[in-house]
Amino acid sequence: MTPAPIAVALDAPDLETAAQWASLVTPHVSTIKVGLELYLRYGPDVIASVRGASGVQIFLDLKLHDIPNTVAGAAKAVSRLRPAILTVHATGGAAMIRAAVESAPHTKIAAVTILTSLNESDLDRMGLAGPADEAVRRLSSLSVEAGATALVCSPHEVAAVRAEVGPDITLITPGVRPQGADVQDQARVATPEQALADGADLLVIGRPITGSADPGAAAAAIAASLRRTTAS
Repeated sequence: MTPAPIAVALDAPDLETAAQWASLVTPHVSTIKVGLELYLRYGPDVIASVRGASGVQIFLDLKLHDIPNTVAGAAKAVSRLRPAILTVHATGGAAMIRAAVESAPHTKIAAVTILTSLNESDLDRMGLAGPADEAVRRLSSLSVEAGATALVCSPHEVAAVRAEVGPDITLITPGVRPQGADVQDQARVATPEQALADGADLLVIGRPITGSADPGAAAAAIAASLRRTTAS
């Protein structure tokens, strides 16, 4: 059975828990996401621990954002860990994105557009011209022109971004919550089924899976729901 296009966000308190969650969900999902906190706490060891023997794809979500030379060095340093995906901030600009792409040629560079925790009021106070969907479209075009082959955007913008960048760019959507789940600190959310229907390729889901009593069963249930949706 083909794993579902889900990246499980391992926001775990320790390395052992992260590895356990990974082993429980990898039969059902395609990707494991390692974020900044876990990577800073345990370094490269966390990649080997969560990858295990499964060969699951690793999404290294570091959201690099610095001058191009620094991002180039950072991307080259982590590329030896063979992550399938590495994130940079689109607001770092075209030269920075291009530096990451050139320094990690075997890794899919995903440009993060507007964080899903931000709303229209936040963008206004930050001085970013909105509305959010327009800002995301502008950043998406800039990123793809700079060589990014993936984009991270909220489910609310994914349809517009797909229309903007075409079919060949991988669209990754955080802020995905199964029906009835707590939205927590996410401001722009959608269900997994809706996000896929709107054009997403990879759904980032964390606490609805890892916060459940049985993360493996939770991942299996969401994967089964997605299979039913795509088959119908």
